[in-house]
Amino acid sequence: MNEAARKLAAIAPAEQHYREAPNNIEAEQALLGAILVNNDAYYRVSDFLKPIHLYEPLHRKIFEVAGDIIRMGKTANPVTIKSFVPADEKVGDMTVAQYLARLAVEAVSIINAEDYGRAIYDLALRRALITIGEDMVNIAFDAPLDMPPQTQIEDTERRLFELAENGRYDGGFQAFNDAVALAIDMAAVAKERDGGLSGISTGIHSLDSKMGGLQRSDLIVLAGRPGMGKTSLATNIAYNIAASFEGEVQADGSTKAKNGGVVGFYSLEMSSEQLATRIISEQTEVSSSKIRRGDINDADFEKLVACSMMMQKVPLYIDQTGGISIAQLSARARRLKRQRGLDVLVVDYVQLMTGSGKSNENRVQEITQITTGLKALGKELNVPIIALSQLSRAVESREDKRPQLSDLRESGSIEQDADVVLFVFREEYYVKNAEPRDINDPKYAEWEAQFERVKGTADVIIAKQRHGPTGTVRLAFQSEFTRFADLADSSFIQYEEH
Repeated sequence: MNEAARKLAAIAPAEQHYREAPNNIEAEQALLGAILVNNDAYYRVSDFLKPIHLYEPLHRKIFEVAGDIIRMGKTANPVTIKSFVPADEKVGDMTVAQYLARLAVEAVSIINAEDYGRAIYDLALRRALITIGEDMVNIAFDAPLDMPPQTQIEDTERRLFELAENGRYDGGFQAFNDAVALAIDMAAVAKERDGGLSGISTGIHSLDSKMGGLQRSDLIVLAGRPGMGKTSLATNIAYNIAASFEGEVQADGSTKAKNGGVVGFYSLEMSSEQLATRIISEQTEVSSSKIRRGDINDADFEKLVACSMMMQKVPLYIDQTGGISIAQLSARARRLKRQRGLDVLVVDYVQLMTGSGKSNENRVQEITQITTGLKALGKELNVPIIALSQLSRAVESREDKRPQLSDLRESGSIEQDADVVLFVFREEYYVKNAEPRDINDPKYAEWEAQFERVKGTADVIIAKQRHGPTGTVRLAFQSEFTRFADLADSSFIQYEEH
């Protein structure tokens, strides 16, 4: 016998012992016994433990039937349950009825019911992890054409995230009284939060007063023609939220935003360096063009340094990958939430994204897939998503340049999926371009008066809002610093040494 054969013979007996999936039958028996003796034990575990989490099929059936009976206001015990489980099934040398009686007799108390439930739940999560791992290995070996490695990574990340989010893979309906409790909790949080908002403050008070802040799970579409400042507004809001972040440690050790929040910014158009330059310019009131050219004095440079030091602590994360797909974006957002937390997501902008479907889909179908995916992602992560969008050129051909919902480019699904649609409109941009060439033209004085009226202002048009009124909010806009602010808001932090 050669060396390889001897080694194979040596390990052969060990191969006969197969590993069993993680389970604890005794804990399941103890929990079911406690429920059969005192139905109050069921309510100690029913908020997180479902029948599918139990390993033994018969135990799943007993737990499910017991839950149904208890929710009907009746008593679940061996006598009432035995009619709903297979009577001819054997458990060792006992019938199911005898097994139910044994579970009740051997139950000690309901004191440890929740501990038993948690142990069973944790084992169920471990089994789910094993399933995900096995699927990942099997698919990687099979190498199907319709699932390239990148798609498999994204699918695995999605499943892991769902598993990490307290077993969200169950889904199902939510009782109305639970929804009412959540609404009351939201009102309580709004009462405690700075500004008394139900959502996350944008840092622009006049906009917050119309919207109540950014509401969790909402898809907020921010649209405008090029040059209107939609990226500037999104950047301002993102930085305001991140800069005002104030965390509160929860009982489980995680951190929850009390004010502000952690922001993820997908910059598909600009590099992270360009975006940072904009933010620094806005915060220090040093022109971004001067920063890029290095045309700054010592005082300005000191402000830039002081601002950059403060910004290092701001929880704003930028992803500058161009042409990212909705599946890739979703996978990275889940990863960011899992690793660092996530309260607001910004996507600049929708038309630069790609769908995750087949390449022969037309652009309208692709945009529909993107907006539907963003809306689903917002609900999954429970965060507001600000998605920037271009408007069609039809705006330029009209005498009235104020945008309308019908101007949203390439797909009606943007309007349909959005909870809020905001348009950025700067009349100053159009009036400036209409300046008469001849200063002696009689219309020049009329133009000059009109320009002075709109200079330094911008309108944010709330064209759609599921939770509140539509209307227009007029803001101040300093194009030199790409900064939006409330009108007549002179307060601003200067980064100077004192």
